[in-house]
Amino acid sequence: MSLNSVPSSQRVHIGFFGCRNAGKSSVVNAVTGQDLAVVSEVKGTTTDPVSKAMELLPLGPVVIIDTPGFDDEGEIGELRINRTKRILNKTDIAVLVSDASKGINEVDRQLIKIFREKNIPYLVALNKCDLIKVKPKTEENHLFVSALTGENIYELKERLGKLSPEGNEPPLVGDLLRAGDTAVLVCPIDESAPKGRMILPQQQTIRDILDSGALAYVTRETELKDTLDSLREPPAIVITDSQALGVVKEIVPDAVPLTTFSIIMARYKGFLKTAVSGIAAAKNLKDGDIILMAEGCTHHRQCNDIGTVKIPRLLQKYCGCSLNFETCSGTEFPEELSSYAMVIHCGACMNTDRDVKYRMKCALDSGVPFTNYGITLAQVTGTLERTLRCFPDIHGLVFP
Repeated sequence: MSLNSVPSSQRVHIGFFGCRNAGKSSVVNAVTGQDLAVVSEVKGTTTDPVSKAMELLPLGPVVIIDTPGFDDEGEIGELRINRTKRILNKTDIAVLVSDASKGINEVDRQLIKIFREKNIPYLVALNKCDLIKVKPKTEENHLFVSALTGENIYELKERLGKLSPEGNEPPLVGDLLRAGDTAVLVCPIDESAPKGRMILPQQQTIRDILDSGALAYVTRETELKDTLDSLREPPAIVITDSQALGVVKEIVPDAVPLTTFSIIMARYKGFLKTAVSGIAAAKNLKDGDIILMAEGCTHHRQCNDIGTVKIPRLLQKYCGCSLNFETCSGTEFPEELSSYAMVIHCGACMNTDRDVKYRMKCALDSGVPFTNYGITLAQVTGTLERTLRCFPDIHGLVFP
């Protein structure tokens, strides 16, 4: 992935929902101007969610998601519906595609209820309007369209543009730097580092530093001391991969601000306060407690994997008890969490803001502490206080 591309997690996610044969896939193809989804007269042609990252005017970078029919039947159909429900958790804008020749049905109303409960802005696209002679008056967010003739497809895209989430992109570290400042990024190249590229939080941080007019120095932990010694003045901040924190904290002078990529990602995603509060529960863990290790993406696990090996080992040593660990990854995330003593999430760089907040809410609603990998590693290495000094609003709450 190039530095100037927009990650899927930062794109507006537009989900198309509805019953089988309402024409969801046809409307998706008409809106995108591509044969993104397979179209057929056979009910249930779309059997799995289909996603496509693209540019869609007037919205800009988006992810379009076509979903299976919400009225699917049988055991397999129930599994497809459950997948569609999971898509709803990361949907920024929903489009309900209904058959205009048949009208809004009970399943459509059920979907509208879900949109409202989850506070998802939505439009109702009354498809196949070419089959009706007289179009009755509709609600303001309803629109007659025809994927076959193209009627009102342009208007549908314009309305979607008006529903796009507004607001300035929150900074990663740009607000902590001034033009001309130096930031040193510590990026270990070990068995967990992707071959030939850098991980997403590192890419995003470099870009944010450059946008701030500051200077970015990138080094491994093995060259960190030489890098710091080569600078005329101490850097404004050092940001390290959490797994190297134990080594880096011994090299970086205490007067130099130090934090981790995982911690700045938690702030960027809006759950840093919750994550810091959540890790306090680690002191009260006891033998047999179950910890959920949650990751937003799927990847090939290495022999010394951070989520299944490193953190479990360090956390058990820290709390002095024997714990049980369960894992989930990708779109899989249990809604019922009451059996867990804690949820420890990854940095969530591949999750949308809505998805992360949904997962956090599931945990908090069940009374389960919610934190992340970086906060956990900082706590068990005795470095949490130091890595939070950069953020006075958080640091003051925890370390007065």
